[in-house]
Amino acid sequence: MFIPEGTRRAAIATFGVVALSAAIGGRAALAQSGQAVRNIRVDVAPLRANAGDPTATWVEQELPRRLTQALAGRLTPKGGTLTVRIDYLTLGPNTGATIHAGSSPDNIIGVATIGSVQWPVRATTSYAASPIDQTMIEQSNHYRVSQLVQALTFWIARDLGA
Repeated sequence: MFIPEGTRRAAIATFGVVALSAAIGGRAALAQSGQAVRNIRVDVAPLRANAGDPTATWVEQELPRRLTQALAGRLTPKGGTLTVRIDYLTLGPNTGATIHAGSSPDNIIGVATIGSVQWPVRATTSYAASPIDQTMIEQSNHYRVSQLVQALTFWIARDLGA
């Protein structure tokens, strides 16, 4: 079957617009719904399996506290439970990557759920290597994980309209 090139391109463009609108509309609806939060639950079991400790423990300790602070105005007994599952956390090289202007990208990836709405969450930060970090690697990594948790908290709170 022959489909003219212009028709094919128009169909692909239309599909892309519809898919993008659905993705953006879902987040906009979530933020505009003003959905209140009753409590916050953080699941680091997948992260513990992938990255181990102390990384999973750091996230488990810091993410609920930061989310509680960021969502303080939205916490109410009549709200839903915000569950954040952290699947992966990767730290770039401690020496700084030359392809990223001397910095290393760090990433945290997971899924947030409130009520029946589920959406992927992700944050990226950049780490600029310091000579002292090489002698204090655990403290350096803890700081980097803290920065990722802070960035992820910002995006989750933004998605919830806080």
